[in-house]
Amino acid sequence: MAREPEGFRAFVTERSPALLRTAWMLTGDPHTAEDLLQTALARTWPHWSRIRDQHPEAYVRKVMVRTNASWWSRRWRGERPTEDLTAAAARSGDPGQAVARAADPQHAVPEQLDLASALRTLPLRQRQCVVLRHFDDLSVAETARLMGCSDGTVKSQTAKGLASLRAVVEQEEQVS
Repeated sequence: MAREPEGFRAFVTERSPALLRTAWMLTGDPHTAEDLLQTALARTWPHWSRIRDQHPEAYVRKVMVRTNASWWSRRWRGERPTEDLTAAAARSGDPGQAVARAADPQHAVPEQLDLASALRTLPLRQRQCVVLRHFDDLSVAETARLMGCSDGTVKSQTAKGLASLRAVVEQEEQVS
């Protein structure tokens, strides 16, 4: 069994909450986000000695973006849930519902603005750009480097993604 790389545990402990938020925004699902972060950290571990003194968080984010993209392209999307199971459990009085709410990072967001649902409507590249630029507060150049594309692509995909999100919010306001 290989020894744990020096500083890896401290990095994981310190940066996991922020990285998990990024993973959740990329995937739109708390359980898939945990899987994505675990996979990214597992793929980072063997390279830790090389990257620990550079920008390890950027490396992990890049692994998450690329892994999510590969999962996205392989995942079958023929079946989609029609109801939020957490809400259905709340209506039925399920005692496990409180645990589900506590584990859901979106729980504090008002129902009128379901950001995760709005983000799920975006195509993958637009979602990645919006999350990395506006939730992780990365520059255009940093986002382009992580995604392996040009600055112009990041700018155009971010603009399209934000326009789509605005349309979703406006539509929600009209319904309410």
